[in-house]
Amino acid sequence: MRLLLKNIFQFYYQGFKGMTVGKKLWLIIIIKLILIFVVLKIFFFPDFLKTHFKTDAERSNYVIEQLTK
Repeated sequence: MRLLLKNIFQFYYQGFKGMTVGKKLWLIIIIKLILIFVVLKIFFFPDFLKTHFKTDAERSNYVIEQLTK
């Protein structure tokens, strides 16, 4: 099992090591994903519970009420 994992790791390591254009493309993909998730988190998934309730008890009661409806 250990040899199999080592072979798989070596396969991908050597593949990425030999890339020239691929490294830049992967960098662009990673930067785009980070930006997309940051923008989604900030604008589309605000912290609803912290903005509407002051204490943890109020937050937990609200969540329990919503789950048990």
